[in-house]
Amino acid sequence: MPAYKFEAATETGVLERGVLDADSPRHARNLLRQRGLVPVQVAPVHEGTEALTGLRTRLRRSELAMVTRQLASLLLARVPLERALGAVIEQAERAAVRDRFAAVRAEVVGGQTFAHALARHPQDFPEVYRALVGAGEQSGDLGLVMGKLADYIETRTALTQKLILAFTYPMIVTVVALLVIIAMLTYVVPQVVSVFEQTRQGLPALTVGMIAISDFVRGYGLWLAVALALAVGAFRLTLRAPTARLAWHRRLLGMPLFGRMIRGMNTARFASTLAILSGAGVPLIRAIEAGAQTLTNEALRAGALDALERVREGAPLSRALAAQGEFPPMMIQMIASGEATGDVAPMLDRAAATLSSETERRALTLTSLLEPLLILAMGAIVLMIVLAVLLPIIEINQLVR
Repeated sequence: MPAYKFEAATETGVLERGVLDADSPRHARNLLRQRGLVPVQVAPVHEGTEALTGLRTRLRRSELAMVTRQLASLLLARVPLERALGAVIEQAERAAVRDRFAAVRAEVVGGQTFAHALARHPQDFPEVYRALVGAGEQSGDLGLVMGKLADYIETRTALTQKLILAFTYPMIVTVVALLVIIAMLTYVVPQVVSVFEQTRQGLPALTVGMIAISDFVRGYGLWLAVALALAVGAFRLTLRAPTARLAWHRRLLGMPLFGRMIRGMNTARFASTLAILSGAGVPLIRAIEAGAQTLTNEALRAGALDALERVREGAPLSRALAAQGEFPPMMIQMIASGEATGDVAPMLDRAAATLSSETERRALTLTSLLEPLLILAMGAIVLMIVLAVLLPIIEINQLVR
């Protein structure tokens, strides 16, 4: 039975929104009238939020992790998939979650597999997600696979949040310091210097230089900001070209500190994807294809796709990944050990955990160094501005004496 998204008014004029199962839009309106509601708009749920608002809202990663965990618990309790999806829809707090899973449930009720229903929404359910669900359906142990999938999403989300939080404080310090410096150059320095100019006294070189910088910021600061914005926009347009993006991503990997963090985060995600897919019985070729899609760095993705072709030709995974020289030797050695023992998935999982912890440690070390350096740099700039203002005052006091 298909699902329909509706907007209906109560007797007091309050609008209610929700999802209901019905044979047709006419049947859905009749069901709403039986509830004492006046139908305002009814649309098939597969049209989602766009049908009623013209907008499409993607699922958040935290929402996907929570719903996946709920489905895993219900399926492990032997609840049928249709009822489990219905429970998720009822418990969802946001309309986008209800719409998406109501559409998936409608496809499942209509006879489609769960993986096929998810494939109708590729922006919300990535390839690795769909591949794992398909493997779970084929093996008949969907609940266990969904539990592993929830762990996978939560681990990825936790690592991303830790990295974001690690760099949040330095970014805030930088922005606040820049705003303070701009305010001092555009307002404080001109106000104070105007007093000194009336004395017709020669100003120190530091003060003269600071006045020149202040005049430049006041006269050309807006144009400089526009030029900077245009340069950033042009750079982003340039990165749309595959060759330019690949060259830039290779340069990022070669950076002293950030390059190792980017490599570590991407390879940890890749190894974790391969571990969970191969552990669920997904063929290695398909696992590498799905793992390559999780790589945000084009140079690493190109290396993974090249490794995919080598594996298709019969090469072991460790040798195929080592051929490009883009992946960490530690991960390749652990994969080789797993291939020697015939148990690759646990070694991939261990490699992913090691790479994740190493990336987190590097991020924390980098931010612990950045914070005092930023404070010292901004303090030095502010000190120069203060000295530029104080030096004429000191000279005037000496003349008075």
